[in-house]
Amino acid sequence: MEAVLPIEVEIPSMRVLAESKLKEAEWAKQRYEQLNLIDERRLTALCHGQCYQQRMARAFNKKVRPREFSPGDLVLRKVLHIAPDSRGKFPYKYDGPFIVKEVFDGGAIILNDMDGNENALPVNADTLKKYYL
Repeated sequence: MEAVLPIEVEIPSMRVLAESKLKEAEWAKQRYEQLNLIDERRLTALCHGQCYQQRMARAFNKKVRPREFSPGDLVLRKVLHIAPDSRGKFPYKYDGPFIVKEVFDGGAIILNDMDGNENALPVNADTLKKYYL
């Protein structure tokens, strides 16, 4: 008796078919059926992949809390460390507080500082967090 891989039992190879002494027409018919099953298995794998992605997106989005700002709210702006800072390895992570002047669709927000001076560029809402006194 010869050892056969488990995969060869499910999808027979030429060696297994030769040992089982199938006729050539019967072998061709079985190979054709197996080729037709490949498309079905590929579609099944694609479906499973899409279901997995949807489950992961649903699990991730469950924990996301939307940030809603309205004019007059106090916020802190995240500092983007582009320029070198003199505080070494302990720089501030947030700057402010600022006052929300105007909120646009898509998450753009115009800020005023506490003195009432308007910042020229809008800021993305992802870089802000509410400030509570």
